[in-house]
Amino acid sequence: MLPLPRLHAIKWLTLLAAMAAFCTPLAYAASQPDADQKGPVFLNEPINRIDFSNSTGAEIECKASGNPMPEIIWIRSDGTAVGDVPGLRQISSDGKLVFPPFRAEDYRQEVHAQVYACLARNQFGTIISRDVHVRAVVSQHYEEDIHKAFVIRGNSAILKCDIPSFVADFVSVISWHTDQEESFFPGTEYDGKYLVLPSGELHIREVGPEDGYKSYQCRTKHRLTGETRLSATKGRLVITEPVGSVSPKIFANEENIKIIRVPLMHSVTLLCPAQAYPVPVFRWYKFIEGTTRKQAVILNERVKQVSGTLIIKDAVVEDSGKYLCVVNNSVGGESVETVLTVTAPLSAKIDPPTQTVDFGRPAVFTCQYSGNPIKTISWIKDGKSIGHSDQVLRIESVKKEDKGMYQCFVRNDQESAEASAELKLGGRFDPPVIRQAFQEETMEPGPSVFLKCVAGGNPTPEISWELDGKKIANIDRYQVGQYVTVNGDVVSYLNITSVHANDGGLYKCIAKSKVGVAEHSAKLNVYGLPYIRQMEKKAIVAGETLIVTCPVAGYPIDSIVWERDNRALPINRKQKVFPNGTLIIENVERNSDQATYTCVAKNVEGYSARGSLEVQVMVLPQITPFSYDDIINTGDAIDLLCQIQKGDRPIKINWSFERAAGDARYDSLQPIMRTNRISIKSSVLSIPRATPAHTGTYTCMASNAAGSTIYSTNITVNVPPRWILEPTDKAFAQGSDAKVECKADGFPKPQVTWKKAVGDSPGEYKDLKKNDNIRVEEGTLHIDNIQKTNEGYYLCEAINGIGSGLSAVIMISVQAPPEFTEKLRNQTARRGEPAVLQCEAKGEKPIGILWNMNNVRLDPKNDNRYTIREEILSTGVMSSLSIKRTERSDSALFTCLATNAFGSDDASINMIIQEVPEMPYALKVLDKSGRSVQLSWAQPYDGNSPLIRYIIEFKRSRASWDEVDRVMVPGHTTEAQVQKLSPATTYNIRIVAENAIGTSQSSEAVTIITAEEAPSGKPQNIKVEPVNQTTLRVTWKPPARSEWNGEILGYYVGYKLSNTNSSYVFETVNFLTEEGKEHSLELNNLRVYTQYSVVIQAFNKIGAGPLSDEEKQFTAEGTPSQPPSDTACTTLTSQTIRVSWVSPPLESANGVIKTYKVVYAPSDEWYDDTKRHYKKTASSDTVLHGLKKFTNYTMQVLATTAGGDGVRSAPIHCQTEPDVPEAPTDVKALVKGQAAILVSWRPPAQPNGIIQQYTVYSKVEGAEGEPKSQKIPHYQMSYEATELEKNKPYEFWVTASTNIGEGQPSKSIVAMPSDQVPAKIASFDDTFTATFKEDAKMPCLAVGAPQPEITWKIKGVEFTGNDRMRVLPDGSLLIKSVNRQDAGEYSCHAENSIAKDSITHKLIVLAPPQSPQVSLSATTTDSLTVKLKPHEGDTAPLHGYTLHYKPEFGEWETAEVSVDAQKYTIENLLCGSRYQVYATGFNNIGAGEASDILNTRTKGYKPKLPEKQRFIEVSSNSVSLHFKAWKDGGCPMSHFVVENKKRDQTEWNQISNNVKPDNNYVVLDLEPATWYNLRITAHNSAGFTVAEYDFATLTVTGGTVAPLDDGHGTGNLNTRIRLPAWMPEWLDLNFMVPLIATVIVVAVGILVVCVALSRRRADDLRGGQKDVYYDVVYNQTMGPGATLDKRRPDLRDELGYIAPPNRKLPPVPGSNYNTCDRIKRVARGIRSNHSTWDPRRTNLYEELKTPPVPLHGNHYGPEDVQCHYRHPGMEDEICPYATFHLLGFREEMDPTKAMNFQTFPHQNGHAPGPGHAGTMGPPGHPGHVHSRSGSQSMPRANRYARKNSQGGQSSIYTPAPEYDDPANCAEEDQYRRYTRVNSQGGSLYSGPGPEYDDPANCAPEEDQYGSQYGGPYGTPYDHYGSRGSMGRRSVGSARNPGNGSPEPPPPPPRNHDMSNSSFNDSKESNEISEAECDRDHGPRGNYGAVKRSPLQKDQRTTEEMRKLIERNEAGPKQLQQQSGAGFTAYDTMAV
Repeated sequence: MLPLPRLHAIKWLTLLAAMAAFCTPLAYAASQPDADQKGPVFLNEPINRIDFSNSTGAEIECKASGNPMPEIIWIRSDGTAVGDVPGLRQISSDGKLVFPPFRAEDYRQEVHAQVYACLARNQFGTIISRDVHVRAVVSQHYEEDIHKAFVIRGNSAILKCDIPSFVADFVSVISWHTDQEESFFPGTEYDGKYLVLPSGELHIREVGPEDGYKSYQCRTKHRLTGETRLSATKGRLVITEPVGSVSPKIFANEENIKIIRVPLMHSVTLLCPAQAYPVPVFRWYKFIEGTTRKQAVILNERVKQVSGTLIIKDAVVEDSGKYLCVVNNSVGGESVETVLTVTAPLSAKIDPPTQTVDFGRPAVFTCQYSGNPIKTISWIKDGKSIGHSDQVLRIESVKKEDKGMYQCFVRNDQESAEASAELKLGGRFDPPVIRQAFQEETMEPGPSVFLKCVAGGNPTPEISWELDGKKIANIDRYQVGQYVTVNGDVVSYLNITSVHANDGGLYKCIAKSKVGVAEHSAKLNVYGLPYIRQMEKKAIVAGETLIVTCPVAGYPIDSIVWERDNRALPINRKQKVFPNGTLIIENVERNSDQATYTCVAKNVEGYSARGSLEVQVMVLPQITPFSYDDIINTGDAIDLLCQIQKGDRPIKINWSFERAAGDARYDSLQPIMRTNRISIKSSVLSIPRATPAHTGTYTCMASNAAGSTIYSTNITVNVPPRWILEPTDKAFAQGSDAKVECKADGFPKPQVTWKKAVGDSPGEYKDLKKNDNIRVEEGTLHIDNIQKTNEGYYLCEAINGIGSGLSAVIMISVQAPPEFTEKLRNQTARRGEPAVLQCEAKGEKPIGILWNMNNVRLDPKNDNRYTIREEILSTGVMSSLSIKRTERSDSALFTCLATNAFGSDDASINMIIQEVPEMPYALKVLDKSGRSVQLSWAQPYDGNSPLIRYIIEFKRSRASWDEVDRVMVPGHTTEAQVQKLSPATTYNIRIVAENAIGTSQSSEAVTIITAEEAPSGKPQNIKVEPVNQTTLRVTWKPPARSEWNGEILGYYVGYKLSNTNSSYVFETVNFLTEEGKEHSLELNNLRVYTQYSVVIQAFNKIGAGPLSDEEKQFTAEGTPSQPPSDTACTTLTSQTIRVSWVSPPLESANGVIKTYKVVYAPSDEWYDDTKRHYKKTASSDTVLHGLKKFTNYTMQVLATTAGGDGVRSAPIHCQTEPDVPEAPTDVKALVKGQAAILVSWRPPAQPNGIIQQYTVYSKVEGAEGEPKSQKIPHYQMSYEATELEKNKPYEFWVTASTNIGEGQPSKSIVAMPSDQVPAKIASFDDTFTATFKEDAKMPCLAVGAPQPEITWKIKGVEFTGNDRMRVLPDGSLLIKSVNRQDAGEYSCHAENSIAKDSITHKLIVLAPPQSPQVSLSATTTDSLTVKLKPHEGDTAPLHGYTLHYKPEFGEWETAEVSVDAQKYTIENLLCGSRYQVYATGFNNIGAGEASDILNTRTKGYKPKLPEKQRFIEVSSNSVSLHFKAWKDGGCPMSHFVVENKKRDQTEWNQISNNVKPDNNYVVLDLEPATWYNLRITAHNSAGFTVAEYDFATLTVTGGTVAPLDDGHGTGNLNTRIRLPAWMPEWLDLNFMVPLIATVIVVAVGILVVCVALSRRRADDLRGGQKDVYYDVVYNQTMGPGATLDKRRPDLRDELGYIAPPNRKLPPVPGSNYNTCDRIKRVARGIRSNHSTWDPRRTNLYEELKTPPVPLHGNHYGPEDVQCHYRHPGMEDEICPYATFHLLGFREEMDPTKAMNFQTFPHQNGHAPGPGHAGTMGPPGHPGHVHSRSGSQSMPRANRYARKNSQGGQSSIYTPAPEYDDPANCAEEDQYRRYTRVNSQGGSLYSGPGPEYDDPANCAPEEDQYGSQYGGPYGTPYDHYGSRGSMGRRSVGSARNPGNGSPEPPPPPPRNHDMSNSSFNDSKESNEISEAECDRDHGPRGNYGAVKRSPLQKDQRTTEEMRKLIERNEAGPKQLQQQSGAGFTAYDTMAV
């Protein structure tokens, strides 16, 4: 509180200010705003809540628009402005509220936990933002706790993660984890045992004892810091076993009513944490808003209930409300209420946002808002509350003060929102404004005075005049006039004729309209004696303040005083007198202040004038307060007395009455009252009899001349209750909704309640319990779904405290038809036992009950097993039906039908008679294996009791049924698998059914034999050891012998990267027969220092065994392939930087990281490797010392292992901190006059930061004391010291300062002021660096008197100014747009009459590099090496080159080359192609000029023609092309195009357009003895070469064809081949055909007979008879049971045609071997069983050798002969892919008898899959091949159907109907072309087969493991190919299990890549290789000795075989007729 004197002083000062304003010219104007001008509007309004961490800080932006641009001010919630708090809170220049990061101890609640708002204002208004709740969170330690949860077994448990309250708003649960490595995350799977609720709790359903052994932890995340942490404690479930029944109980720590708030579209969890036993049932209800009614919550996709927990996903506002969870079990119930509020973001909008309203018109603003909940609405104007809280703001009549900014605020407890709108004044709203006015004037008496005022406004104002506050009228000498100008202004004038001294005073013109007032006043001073004009009587109301000014005229006036009773005022403290003649009297009172006051004015001469003022004080009436406090009831009499305490007479007293808003029924009643004036000062209002109409406000108003006063009081008349609607007895039908009305009125309004009588009679009543169906709403009783229990007496009471109240008793009766509480139920009974069925009907008696059985009336008289009894109960009737002995027929639907007077009802009992099931039947074996059998059976009659299970009993065939094993199968299935059987064992199996009643009889038994199995043991003693960085060696031993389950054929060795989910890559290793021999394998091409996992599995002919345990091993160490990650640097000091990083990923370390290297250098020197520094460290961070200060450094980090340095990280950059600078490098002190010295200096060499200023120190040399100092801006390099004493030496030195502090002082320099000022240059020699094309300025500041002359020399030449260079007035040289030629020395010379001086500058021009020199250094077929040299004229350091190159017809490509690289090799170029190359250099300025383009080419040329003899090899039906004979010209060949035609034809036939260069190629289906043209187009990257050849095929007997007569061919080479003279040219009749042919036939025939006989005798070598010879060729196993039928005469011919032995064989394509140059011998002296023919030996027939057969203990040949098979060298094998010709009897004469068979690829561990047609390994060995190219051949043009009628595994081959010429399969079909039909069983081949991606593979293939073997191995790996071969799918086939054991399965696929494998290595081929069209039509099988098997039905004895072959040889024509087709000869086998 201020002291009273100060308060008075403030009041007087206020009044003085008002008087001063009154006396000062005023002008109020309000101009209409421009269209562009507008009030503030928020552009970026801050959000409601700002949470931030003290480590991050926060910035709150607030932007507003408007015209003029508004000012932004931040305020608190109380409206006070916010200022800066150093270090904690700042307001930036752009209006942001900034909270910098701060230490925890600096936290201040008033700063960091405050509600702020942003205020924007301009001249048109003010707006305030929504509330901004700022909350800073100080990082502090917290821990989450999980407490034990106690739960009854079977109930659901909820584990809570307790988060401390101080971080609860910022920390949320993201997952839960158990100690058993289980993790649970929030999700939408609601059916599992564990569920993480949206609110973070872990919900565990149906808790069992096992859950008590786990411990649980929660993981949380802090949303501000991103920190995640695991809870400090582990929670457990304490599971209690229930002891008896437990009623539901709510957890003790839970409130019964919970309040939950959740944002819109978030998920919410409503918990109902109750437990009970038995496990309770949970039901959720939601109360209907505003009522006590509730309805069940509807569950759907969005609303889920998990046990007792209700989960609402994506909550919407409509979900808000009160929820009730009701928990019940058989013991009791409990409930929990939860109030849910779904908050939606608040938003507001004012409509309209801007409106312009004319004066007096209404304005309406509507606040449109959304969000939930809305708690308050408020309006403010220009930042001030206007006390309005409705949605609509209405201004009835707009005034001037109403314009401005209006805002609507909506708020709730959490947030707020606002909207703003602007109210502008309309065009008619233009208040008056004084445009021109008179000024104060002093004059002599006599002349006339003319005063003028001009005012404007809309509407046009009226102008009036006043003199000293008194209006001037047109009288005597005063004339007032006015007129309106054309622009609407009003001109008013005051004319005073012949002015007198008495006319002086304060004149005022007042412009007034209905929209405002403007006025102007000024004094008119007229010389003369003092004069006071007459003052009129002044009346004033007591208590107010009197202000009066003395109307003085005359000039000059020395003093004005006021007197009362001759006493000068003031005479008390209420009176104030001012020198200008103003008198103020506060709080006027009649007694003390009513008097006559005199004003006395004097001049200096002592003349005075006096004037009197009579002041009359009037007193307002004052009413004595009155009220009526007694309770007024209807009929009471009331008197109200209004008494006047004081006031001037006469006083009028009036009464008024305002009726209270209430019941409209009283509006028509006229209240009776009268008034009586009992005295001058009092009046009475009398009400003789009070009624409700008298309730209201009574007002007494007293008035007199001073004014009026009112006083009011309220009167309320109470009314006792009375019935409006009295209730009466009611009767309702059961189940209907009952409603009984009970209404009463009165005052106060009565409260209506209902009660129900206790018992059956009225008397005692109790309150109605609130439940689901009974409620009272506004006095009306509602009973929904009324039941008999609701019947009884009810009491309605209406009480309002007036009187005893009203009450009424009624009877509510319920008319109930019969009702069965249970409509349908099941009842069971065992067959043969008695049963009782009961029905209880409730309702009005009497009730009759009838029984039906299956809807037929049941009469006990017809069946004495049934008896019916009835029992009368209090609530109805009980009827019982008894059955003595139940039969199966009693399984029926029994129905009770009850009837009474009000209706009927029925109930059903489903009677189920149960018995043991019948026995299962139809027991079948679906499938079987070595250890299991799949069974099926038919379900028997279940005896009306669900089958619990089937019991499968099984035993070995020799055991008794007492020794059985059992398998239990669920009763709902009719299939099962019996496992744990032993392979190859006979079992008896039967089955029994069981239900709750008992078990059935056993079914009939079935007998099965289990199959053989794959190995069951794992390889042993596995060791894995590293060989080098990319190789591991694996060694192992076989499994135990007892676990082989057959003969082991080999091993699959799988390897993969450890700790990955990738598949194993398998290699195959053959079995070594030596007992105990250790196997080994080297794994190559592995990753460096990578851990591999190795597994091994053995396989036999059934399949592969189990994988061994993983063995892990690392390869040797390499260098890291990835850099360290997360590299970061932190500046510590001006010379130290901390660098940190994270180790490279473990998988990329390629070893053990020993150290890290940090490479660093200043960023501007980074390009120079020589200036980089290195630091080694073993840790993940280091500190770099000794760095340059305030320098930007670039750093890289790399890791080092034993293998060397790894990859460098991306560069990072940090700048060292600034420091104090070094001393300025040089100082000059130059005499400038007798009192002035100019000091100049050079900046420090190392500024160590940004120079802020320089300090120049000076003192007289040798003087003591502190030197003078002068601060100089950083950009100024000189300072003039003045006011010095002449001829005194002064000492000067300079320091530089950064923001760190002041640096070292420079050297001191002494100078002495003097009159003589020689010419000196203050600038220093310096080196300037300018950037190309920019301006450069070199200073030359000179002193001297007289003024020295400045001249410049450039490189020693006198400078003359030009357009680009000129000397500035200060002597500096300016060079515009610097170029390279400007570099050099510049000298400045200053000279006057006393002395001369000079300095020299050096200019360095930094420009982009000039064009470098590029020259060719070397070329290869795929690379160019260029030499790079920088331009000699480059001055700026070069950072590197960019090399640009492109092929002749390609796009430009670039490569970055380092500056140190003198040569660079461009690799991966096209061979033999032209290239253009140029280079550009770059430095820190940019990229430079391009060099000249270098045109060059890579080495290599088009393909070169081969010698014809090396390229072409001709036979009678084909020609072999040896593409290796072509020379590639230095560029690798890509492919060949092969075309041919007969010589006499014109059209070329394309044979293939994509023949691979490394293959041989056979063109088939040529005609013998025919001339052909052959065209070959060879392609490589340098181009293509076309060669044409002509050749003639040989004759059928191998002879040559005579040359043609024309002597020219189409080829470019001679194609004539001169045949040997001894070969018969039998086509030429000039030769002696008969003679020579006879000689040859006889000779060959004799030779063949001799050989045949010798073979029959050599049984020890052939394995018996001649039959075995053919057996070897034809009867190879194509898989078990799939052997070719040796009795078929056509098979020999299918093996193909062979040329006679008198010429070289055509080579077989697709191999590195054309034919074998020698016959390789079998190792270890094993004799071969067969021999083959070598055409290059003189002995034409040698022994045939057995193909390689692995020695595995199984005998496949004759019993005593074994063939060892070895992989590595293949020295002793038959040549792979070689064709061998077996000549039998008469082969020379009949070529159709010749037979070809072909050996197949080596079995060397490479998996082909089924992709190789016809290339199978030996029996029992996986078909692995080398990845060699396949052959290519063309099929013959003839096809034959083959049919076997003798049974066995024969097939019928029929051509597909759509192919007339199968040679065209490439064009016609890329898929299957044959349909094979088995005549008597075995394999069924059906086509067409599956489609292929590569059309080159259209030829059909056999399925090696499916179609051929008949085993289950065809499909799993059909789609895998081998390395080097294209894998294909096999045709589907029907499996034939009767064929015997299958071949071993292929190994798991190895890195199958379709893009890397092609059978013919034709990766890009889009045309079929014709050789593949016939690939499947040669014989199948593995060629080797085959062991006889007694199970093979198609094998014959040696004698039978011999006879069969002889018979076949005897009659080829007969065989052709029998088979219905001819025979075809195949030139080569398909490979």
